[in-house]
Parts: sequence; C-alpha cells; structure tokens
Amino acid sequence: MSTSQQLYQRAKRVLPGGTTAAARVNRGFGQPVYMARGKGSRLYDVDGHEYIDMCMSMGASLLGHGHPAVCEALRQAGELGIMCAQDSVYQVELAEKIAAAIPCAEMTRFTMSGTETTWYAVRLARSITGRQKVVKFEGHFHGYNDYLQFNFWPPAAEAWPHLHREAPGAPGMEQYIIVLPFNDPAILEQTLSEQKDEIACVILEPLNYNSGGILPIPGYLETLRRLTAKYGILLIFDEILSGFRTGPGGMQTYFGVTPDICTLGKALGGGVPLSAFAGKRQLMQRVAPAGPVMHSGTYNANLANILPGLAFMNEVTKPGFFPPLLARCQRLYDGMNAAFQKTGLRARLQGTGARFGLLFGDAAEGPFLRASDLARQDWAMADRFFLATAKRGVYFHTTRHHGISIAHSDEDIEQVIHVTAEAAQASV
Repeated sequence: MSTSQQLYQRAKRVLPGGTTAAARVNRGFGQPVYMARGKGSRLYDVDGHEYIDMCMSMGASLLGHGHPAVCEALRQAGELGIMCAQDSVYQVELAEKIAAAIPCAEMTRFTMSGTETTWYAVRLARSITGRQKVVKFEGHFHGYNDYLQFNFWPPAAEAWPHLHREAPGAPGMEQYIIVLPFNDPAILEQTLSEQKDEIACVILEPLNYNSGGILPIPGYLETLRRLTAKYGILLIFDEILSGFRTGPGGMQTYFGVTPDICTLGKALGGGVPLSAFAGKRQLMQRVAPAGPVMHSGTYNANLANILPGLAFMNEVTKPGFFPPLLARCQRLYDGMNAAFQKTGLRARLQGTGARFGLLFGDAAEGPFLRASDLARQDWAMADRFFLATAKRGVYFHTTRHHGISIAHSDEDIEQVIHVTAEAAQASV
C-alpha cells in the first residue's frame, strides 16, 4: 500500500471522505492525491512523485507555488504581527492598485472566500435596488451560498427550465432566483423585460471557465449591459476565477464591458485566501459604516492575506508579466490540440488566457455555447486521460478547468504536449 493510500485510510477516520474539500478528490485515483510540497510549476506527492501542475490550486496560484514575492510578503506579515481586525496602509495600497487595474472597482471590500464574496455582492444589489430576485446562468458557479447554489451542472432531466438545488440543507430560495441559459439573447431580453420590477441583479461569469471555458457569443455581454442599465438592474461580473487570466483588468478589459459590481478572488491572494467585492463608488458607499449594508469580519483583510495580495498585484501589473504567459498558453493550446488530432482521440482544448477546459467525446465536437453542451462530456474518457498523464508526470485534476502559471517554463510546455500525445494514444 502506498503512502498516499495509507494516509487516505487515516484521513477517512477524522476527515469526511478523507479530505478537507469535496473537490479535492481525484476521480482517476479514486481518492485525494496527498501532496508533500509545491514549488513553482511543480507538485511533489507523499510517495515522491513529481508532477508538472496543470491545476495550480484550482486557479489560485497564477504566480506558481511559493513565489518569492509572496513568501516574502508572508514573512513581512509575521514580523508585523499579522494584525487581525486592524487596518493599515497596506489595505489602502491594495485597494488603490485594484482600482487602477479593474474598470468598475472604484471602491473595494476584502473577504476570504468566493462563496461569501458573491453573497455580499448580491446582498448589496438587493439593498440598492429594493428588489429581491437574482438572475444567474446555468453552468455558472458562484460558490455555495443559499441564493446562488442552483443549476451548476444539473442532470439533464433537472436542467433549465427546471430549478435544480445543488446542495441539501439550504432553505427554499427558489422564489428569489431565476436561472437562464447562457448565450441566449432572446430569453434574456424577454425575462428582464417581463420581470424588471422584481430583479435586483444579474450575476454571471463573463467567461464561463467553470463549465469548460465557454465564451460569450459576440455582442452578448453588450446586450446584457444595455438591458440591465435600461431596467435599473445591477450587473455583477463574478471574476473570482476569470480575473487576471488575460491581463490585470480581467474580463472587463478583455471584453470591453464594465459591470456595476465585480467579485475577485482565486489568483488575487497569490495562493493565500483573499477575495473581494468591488464596484462603482456610489454603490459601494452603501456598505457599512458608510451605508446600511453590513460587511465585517475579524479575519477580513488581515496582513497575512493583504500583503501577499499586494505582492500579487505588483507582479501582474508589471508590463512584462502577461505577454510571455499568454504566449506559452497559446503554444500549449495549439500543441495539445494537435496531439489530440494526430492520435485520433475525440478531445479538444478550449482556452482563453491562462485557463482552459478539456472536452472529451461528443463534447469535443460541434458548438460549445452553454452548460447543456457539457452534458455531452465523456467523463470516463476524461478520467482515463487524466490518470494517464499523471502516471507520466503531468497532473490534471479531474475538474472542468485547468491552467498554467507564470512559473511554467517553455520546457514545461513542451513536456506537457509530449505527455498529452502519449496519454491520448493510451486513452483512444
């Protein structure tokens, strides 16, 4: 029995399912893969295996594992006493850097997790508009708060136009949520027109990485911006995952569409738990103590999170940061797709910026415009491929999105393409 298997048996006695988060189970291995350490683009498991990491902490480690600037920031935070529940100059500096980079982010509040961040954003929108209903899109993931945990990836029989509650134990919020299919302008316009007096906000991933990297069709975000402005409905871009994948301005800059409010996270902390909700000044002034919408928390914006976040923003706003990263991404995407085609594996990579989806079986053929298209995914084929790559030293977690970091080298990219060809051949 391997060290990882032994650790799994121990963990199951004290951790539900042997893990600290449900998404950490790797279906190919049939258990979590317990890691000993990470460095740069690499992971090292408890059995001594080395991997090129293509998960990168579910997108949180855009700088790579243990980036020197982040480690130095953590050291500095320790020397300054970490200081939970106090502000300092560093929170101000980080908010200023976010405001300079993100179009809608005139003011910012810091949080810890994506689930609470989207919850606060929706609460703020409901307070401002005085309306109750929230529009979200099937396949768009916004954490597990009670309002938004509907129709992530429902079974076909329970998909839109049905409301599918993803997690038992949540109160009945169905009367407050409207789920729509992504990339359908006619249904969007009809819904907003008919229920404009009840809808507080529309929240979406501007690029739906959580369902494999689905892009908005041309003009869709512009239509959404026009309609929400027309009806006094607030537009929220959830950029927890999509932020900083194409540039420091996120998808707002990439698509040229500015929401009223956005959420940020994942990469923002440089690998430590830091999220934020940000928006236009007149809206954010509704947040306490400036306004009535309560937001507080002992651990919000403590220095062990803020200083790494500041280090992250200092890195990604350097003029030379994104061009080499995006060039490596394109080489990876072209190379992996060429390998799939050459071996005959029914697979396709769909990527934008530093994050991508892998589609297998029927999902790899034909259009990929909304979450219902992901129902064609051959997960058995995907898991065989992911296990085959892991055995060859490349770690793809069994999830819907993958990515690289600034720490990945040209040699890493070539090795991943080489392993892709071998694993694809083994998975045909």
